[in-house]
Amino acid sequence: MQIQRHALPDVSSGSSRELRSFHFGTPGQGRKVYIQSSLHADEIPGMLVNHYLRDMLAQYEEAGDIASEIVLVPVANPIGLAQNIQGTPFGRFDLATGINFNRGYRHLTPFLLPLLEDKLGADGNENVKLIRQQALAVLLAWQPDTATDQQKKILQTLAVDADIVLDLHCDNQAVMHLYTGTPLAQDCLPLAAYLGARAVLVSVLSGDDPFDESCSRHWWELAQHFGAATPVPNACMAITVELRGETEVSHELAQADALAIIHFLSQAGYLRRRAPALPQVLCQPTPLEGVEPLLASRSGILVFTKAVGDYIEAGEKVADIVDPVSSQVTPVLATLSGILFARVAIRYATHGMRIAKIAGAVAYRSGNLLSM
Repeated sequence: MQIQRHALPDVSSGSSRELRSFHFGTPGQGRKVYIQSSLHADEIPGMLVNHYLRDMLAQYEEAGDIASEIVLVPVANPIGLAQNIQGTPFGRFDLATGINFNRGYRHLTPFLLPLLEDKLGADGNENVKLIRQQALAVLLAWQPDTATDQQKKILQTLAVDADIVLDLHCDNQAVMHLYTGTPLAQDCLPLAAYLGARAVLVSVLSGDDPFDESCSRHWWELAQHFGAATPVPNACMAITVELRGETEVSHELAQADALAIIHFLSQAGYLRRRAPALPQVLCQPTPLEGVEPLLASRSGILVFTKAVGDYIEAGEKVADIVDPVSSQVTPVLATLSGILFARVAIRYATHGMRIAKIAGAVAYRSGNLLSM
């Protein structure tokens, strides 16, 4: 294992920060996996999963069982991890700008198009090599203005040439679920099966340039632009993995999730280990445009009547909102059918607050699809 240290701009005089990446296997083989955790720094389950992955990979490396390069970044957001407001972690948004730490990564396609014009050929593998070289050059030329953008540059640079990118997150209260690009929907099902995911949410463009799309989106956009004569494969399968809820931090769950990722990498040939047979996939991909965000129509005590993982029929009640002053009880009803895959952890709702999400099978939304 090799450890690389990536300096971040000083937060103030007399202080310093850095981001560390852990490298296993042999770089430059043409096969690479990148896994990071806690980009939203107050989402802790992924850190513990990466803790167990690091131990497993160290053993496999010693045994010569790593058939690729594998990079782990257990703390992807040192800036957000240090943000604490009167005892409450605040790791989702940059205090300096108010911007979500998982938004605003570099959209590479506009930079790559002029660099690749008349340079791609009929060999898809050679095209992949050239595109990765140019993408890395674009990122290295990026001159960030802020420490947070410098952190984004480091992360995207580490991941841009990877075949598989896993960004480990969690929700407030949730079942295991995944986000990925629509062109990658079927390719990600082995991971969904090993992890026991209850929802796989896909979109071509979710909005605001999250990390996973910054690694994968340009592949299908370049393929569409250049056409079949100059093939451009989907050379990066980038997946956001939502490891259930934010308080589900246990050795048992983290070990099981780390082992599921190991099985996935073994099945895909990145480790020289026999993977167990694929479990039954518990869900099929559904459009991110089909997710119904349930909103509170009034303020009050939030009492859920359905649990995460329940299948909800259109018109069925998911929660009650109880006004503590008037005692009025207002039901929250789903307007479409699907899996209740996530809900908020707090139990007092303000008017208009997003309180739960249902994975519906039919697309009906447009615009920015991800919650802030």
